[in-house]
Amino acid sequence: MPEEFEEQKSQFDIGRYLDIARRRYIHFLVPLFVGWILVWGSSWVLPPRYKSSTLILVEQPTMPRNYVTPNVSDDLQDRLQSITQQILSRTRLLLIIDKLHLYGGQQGRMTPDGKVAAMRKDIDIELVRDPSGAITAFRVSYSAPDPHTAQEVTSELTNLFIDENTRVREQESEDTTEFIKSQLTSASASLSDQEAKVRAFQATHEGELPTQQASNLQILSGLQAQLQGEQDALNTAKQQRVYAQSLIDQYRAVQGTTRTATGAPTGMAIIDQQLDTLRQKLADLSTRYTDQYPEVQQVKDEIAKTEKEREQALANLKNDKDKSSGDMQAVTDPAQGAPLLQMQSQLKADDIEIANREQAITNLKARINDYQGRLSEEPAVEQQLADLTRGYDQSKANFDDLLKKENDSQMATSMEQMQEGERFTMLDPPSLPLKPDFPNRLKMCGAGVGAGLVLGIALVAGLEFLDDRMHGEKEIQALLPVAVISEIPEIVTPSDVRSGKIRMALGWTVAAFVVLSILAGTAVSYLHD
Repeated sequence: MPEEFEEQKSQFDIGRYLDIARRRYIHFLVPLFVGWILVWGSSWVLPPRYKSSTLILVEQPTMPRNYVTPNVSDDLQDRLQSITQQILSRTRLLLIIDKLHLYGGQQGRMTPDGKVAAMRKDIDIELVRDPSGAITAFRVSYSAPDPHTAQEVTSELTNLFIDENTRVREQESEDTTEFIKSQLTSASASLSDQEAKVRAFQATHEGELPTQQASNLQILSGLQAQLQGEQDALNTAKQQRVYAQSLIDQYRAVQGTTRTATGAPTGMAIIDQQLDTLRQKLADLSTRYTDQYPEVQQVKDEIAKTEKEREQALANLKNDKDKSSGDMQAVTDPAQGAPLLQMQSQLKADDIEIANREQAITNLKARINDYQGRLSEEPAVEQQLADLTRGYDQSKANFDDLLKKENDSQMATSMEQMQEGERFTMLDPPSLPLKPDFPNRLKMCGAGVGAGLVLGIALVAGLEFLDDRMHGEKEIQALLPVAVISEIPEIVTPSDVRSGKIRMALGWTVAAFVVLSILAGTAVSYLHD
């Protein structure tokens, strides 16, 4: 038996619920009607509020980004949030409240802060996004007891959004341009300082710069070649001097012997010896220099002069061969004195040339040492110049980059001032609401029905829970420990029948009244809204 009772209890007993509905329909219909009439009736008591709205489109810049790059923030949501906070600030809202005389009926009871808080609640800003999530527009709405007031406030808010966006973008663009200008001024000063350092370093190390290495090597090679030539010329001059000195010594020795003997042959021998020496010297010079070399020309001239002297000496000897030895000695003396003078002049010329060559060699060595010192200093100078140049290059690159950014920023600022950048455009003017946005009587009618249903079901469930009477056979059978053998039928009197009919008629009447009332209220709300 208990198992059967549990099985019956677990099954859904539709008869039991129908019995509850038959017995408790009044308890259900009255709370349903009361809950509905209270909620729906309040929609006719609450003061109406009208909502005016407008859609503001976010237009992208008319200029392509590859021509003019904007210099303001691209995060529209952050910028829109910042603009909204500025517009909804206490100062801005109080200006609108005083201008349009808002919340006048509550002026004696509301403080300015209270008015601002109330107005913020009445303002609604809704973002419109495309499928990718980007903001393409936003809707500005305002609710007020008067439709014209709602329209005027919405128009004011719309103008504030449009003007504030333009002002904010222009201000951000100008601030960006000014910042880049200040950075460019600092970069220009740094670049000038780097240029001055490089110029001063180049002036201090003139001739030691890496760019002058090739010319220094070329000059050093030339100086070394000149030094070699001067040294060769010095050696030749020294040889000539030694040779000229030996000739003079020999000549003087011969002159000393020719004073006591016939010296004609001896004088001719000296001249022939001098000619041989000069010809050997010419042959030696010809192996190293061309015929246009000055020293070669000089030797040739000396050979020509010596040959003329020899011819003259031979002529003198031929003309005076019959004279006495004393007369011959007097004649030959002038012929033999001329070579001595020439050799002495040559010796002096050689001394002068040797001195000049030695001085030239000293000067060349000094210059060679100077250029070798420059070449040895070039690695250190190159490293120092590289450090300076690196700083200069960095400053130059920074300056060029900032200069380009300044030009781009100025173009972007001009674009913003001409309102060719991203801007807000009002698609439609703020609407004039013809019907109140609140309360929505049709919605409140449905909400009243829902509230009545909840209230009625809750009341019936509560009454059934508190009712300890038994209203059916199954309840009695569940209490008995044994099976029911027989049942006593219900004795129904005519008065009971009449009472049942009256209750049924009353129930249907109440149900019809409630349903018709709800339907009528719904129709009225629909027609009114």
